[in-house]
Amino acid sequence: MRTKLLLFSLVLLLNGCGAIDYYFLTPPEDTAQELFENARVSMQDKDYAQAIDSLVKLNDRYPFSPYAMDARLMLGDAYSLDRQYLEAVDVYEEFLSMHPRHEQIDYVLFQIGVNKFNSHKSIDLPQTQLSEAIESFKRVVDGYPKSVYREPSKEYIEKCRRLIAEHELYVADFYYKTEQYGAAWARYKYVLDNFPDLTDIAQTAETRAKAAWFYAQEQENDTKRHPSKIKPYFDWL
Repeated sequence: MRTKLLLFSLVLLLNGCGAIDYYFLTPPEDTAQELFENARVSMQDKDYAQAIDSLVKLNDRYPFSPYAMDARLMLGDAYSLDRQYLEAVDVYEEFLSMHPRHEQIDYVLFQIGVNKFNSHKSIDLPQTQLSEAIESFKRVVDGYPKSVYREPSKEYIEKCRRLIAEHELYVADFYYKTEQYGAAWARYKYVLDNFPDLTDIAQTAETRAKAAWFYAQEQENDTKRHPSKIKPYFDWL
């Protein structure tokens, strides 16, 4: 009788181990394949935050898995679609550094440019991201003549150049309004020298450069004519 009770208790104990494991032990981590599939489904569902979470885990836990390369590229796409543009740039640039001969490098360069372009916020802020975007787009244009991203890259280069020119004009106007005519003239001249193909902006810069030059000469000669008789003709700012 005692033996039967002992065997029965042992069976209960062994069955109970499963329950203990279920409630108290850490569940196994998702495999690289599971994380990749989860991210892929999340991307299809446009749940980019969830996709980012799965892909970051995949890259952290399984950096050498067969899915790692595609996961890094997908992570850049997820950040981009989630409008986290600078985070996307970081991921794409890391991919570019790690896989410079990958067959989709033209796409990666294009995406770096697009996300730097999209990170541009305001005309009154530094335009560094736009200049860097142009360099990335130029690499596509010059290095991948058969790429489907070549023509779109050319279009983005023009968009970036126009925004930079408008910024330079904005700064020149600020100098003009604050009567820093020499600095204003230099900025207007810069626009004329570097963006002659942007006809509307170049014409505006030329007209305002003449006025800035005139007043700069007045300041340099320290004349006392204030306001100048010619000033009303230049009151377009």
